[in-house]
Amino acid sequence: MKTFYLTYAEPSSGVYSSQVIDVIDYLNKFLSGDIQLFAFISLHDFRNQKALLKKNCPSAIILPMLPKATYWKINAVMLWIYCLLKQPQSIIARNVIAANMALKVRGICSVKKVVFDGRGAIAAEWSEYDVSVVDSWKNAIKQLEGDAVNKSNFRIAVTTKLVNYWKKNYNYQGSDYIVIPCTLNSNFKANTPSDDEVEASRSKMNFAKNDMILAYSGSTAGWQSFTELAPFMTHFLKENSNHKVIFLAPEEKNITQLSHNFPGQILRKWVKHTDVTEILKSSDYGILIREQSVTNEVASPTKFAEYLSAGLPVIISENLGDYSELVKQQNCGHVINGEEWPVLISNNQEQRKRMVDLVTKHYTKQAHHTSYQKLIKELYT
Repeated sequence: MKTFYLTYAEPSSGVYSSQVIDVIDYLNKFLSGDIQLFAFISLHDFRNQKALLKKNCPSAIILPMLPKATYWKINAVMLWIYCLLKQPQSIIARNVIAANMALKVRGICSVKKVVFDGRGAIAAEWSEYDVSVVDSWKNAIKQLEGDAVNKSNFRIAVTTKLVNYWKKNYNYQGSDYIVIPCTLNSNFKANTPSDDEVEASRSKMNFAKNDMILAYSGSTAGWQSFTELAPFMTHFLKENSNHKVIFLAPEEKNITQLSHNFPGQILRKWVKHTDVTEILKSSDYGILIREQSVTNEVASPTKFAEYLSAGLPVIISENLGDYSELVKQQNCGHVINGEEWPVLISNNQEQRKRMVDLVTKHYTKQAHHTSYQKLIKELYT
């Protein structure tokens, strides 16, 4: 019995590849799923975006969405037409709008079940951060999120904190959900970087052997909280001229200012997602510091697993998803609390291996095989 995996207004990216396409491939290959990607994508650069998705997922159904996300109900009509043609029995819907589209067609075509794949606290995010939508749309999103949570047949949450958010804000009282964090691509190989590999990577970055390197991967805008990051970085860089930071991020004014304040201690690169791990090997720690907000409290940042996969312990802020507690429990980094800065030591082979073992145990598709089995059973019974 066919299942659509529905996404709405999400461009092709490294996250999309690992959290959507790779999940579909895993379910189809290892759990005998019959799941097909159904993606509505923006009219902006539609041809190139479609080509990218088709390259990675040739069987995908890819349609242009109407110019504004608020027109999702009209796009739901197109979903209904394709459901009549393809006869899927269920829809996994990634995020709130996709879930409401799926709920609209459930019962008026072949679709009997909707699985809400919750990626975060969307109503909170739109309230806490400057999301460019009209006020009426911001007011409507809470109702849409509540419907996605309470009217779906089954749920996937990226953190236990997200489930708690559902319970607190939408009076969700069920147990029909699974928790699967953002995981690595299935092609991940659990290889601990050797000392020679680390040295070669550091040499390529022009880092000295006695440099202490912190890596920051990803955007520095919005909920990424550069204002929270700056005090720690300033303290770290002032301590020693051999303390350096590499940003794997686009050019941005805050990074430029930090580079001006600490000449020779800041390096910025923006590379393909597939090249990130190789650069991370040059570092001693990964940085994941964000401000205190509901958005961050329920989040599952992909970069946490990426840091561990390169053998890096993580410097993380308090109350970040399920990760801050994991860092404490597994001693896989430092939790920043106020301005009590941790004492950092250079990374070593033994610690790198422990980080790679930890990510293999917690943040691969195979690590959540039992939960995926539960999902498949829910879809096909």
